Amino acid sequence: MKNFYNICVIDDDLIYQYTITKTIKAFDLAKNVMVFSDGEEGLDFLTNNLDEIENLPDIILLDINMPIMDGFQFMEEYVKIKPKIEKKIIIYMVSSSVDPNDVERAKKMSEISDYIIKPIKPGELVSIVESFQTSPN
Repeated sequence: MKNFYNICVIDDDLIYQYTITKTIKAFDLAKNVMVFSDGEEGLDFLTNNLDEIENLPDIILLDINMPIMDGFQFMEEYVKIKPKIEKKIIIYMVSSSVDPNDVERAKKMSEISDYIIKPIKPGELVSIVESFQTSPN
């Protein structure tokens, strides 16, 4: 698989950060994996790199429940800066929450491609990258 993607993981769970990073690397799905422990860190990175398109992620795997700024708060702020981002970024909400309200809220956000229940399986990761490769810009 072509591994020229930047994948960003925004999640406060250290074990999940470790396992998802290892899986991405084991399947050679990305040239670069960025990990942030809360939405504010991820948003700050995006904001600080608006002019550095090659540094921006292609795919974001976003958790809901995090300290400081949760996934939904991240999305509220992301929508504000999205017009300044000159790169296609696909966002997946990846959470252990099975709360129907969380699922419905995520599905109502057009910027979120899908809602995935943790743990994310290797095959799902491969499908995400493959769908990115075939999606129009």
